[in-house]
Parts: sequence; C-alpha cells; structure tokens
Amino acid sequence: MGTTTTRYVNRLAGNLLRRARAEKGLTQRMLASAAGVPQSTVARIESGAQQPSLPLLVRILAGVDLEPRIALEPYDAHDDVLDATEARLSPIEQQARMQHQDEFLEALKAGQQR
Repeated sequence: MGTTTTRYVNRLAGNLLRRARAEKGLTQRMLASAAGVPQSTVARIESGAQQPSLPLLVRILAGVDLEPRIALEPYDAHDDVLDATEARLSPIEQQARMQHQDEFLEALKAGQQR
C-alpha cells in the first residue's frame, strides 16, 4: 500500500464524520451531542489524532440517522502508481505539484461558498 492510500485509510473516519456533518448541517458539538460523545472526541477523529473503533464510529453516525455501508472490492493500485510517479519528482517539482493542488482546492472551496 502506497503513501497516498495509507493517508486515505488514516483519514477515513475523520472524513466520514466531516461528510456526515456537512450533509446534516451540524457543528462538531451538535454531532457529538446527538451521539452522546464529547465534542473533543469528534474533533480528534476529524483531525486524524484519534482512530475510533468501528462501534464508536457507527454509534456517532447513528446519532444523526446515518450508517456506514462497507463493501469488499479488489484492491485498486492506482494510487500506488501515482506514488511511484511522485517519488521520481525532484523536491522542487513535488513542491510545485503540492502548491498547484492547494490552489485547486482553494478554488473549489471558493466556488462552493458562492
């Protein structure tokens, strides 16, 4: 598993909670209250500082009438190929790519706020 996939896996729970909050229009405090957990727990999960157990993640999502659906699929190595390509870039090229990605993300966020 490459570094991109590893980062994705490590951020999965936090990304699910952020998405759940966005869909329901909730703050971290509101999500935590609905799930019966401290707001700091939601914050730590979303930041990646804490990896919740599967039962805790399901309990938090159930608090806002959502449930995760998990399916097993063959491993898709496309990110591993991208990681190998990234490893061949010079540090300057890697920095330029990261800056371009950051600018693209900011443009997307700006478009959503309109």
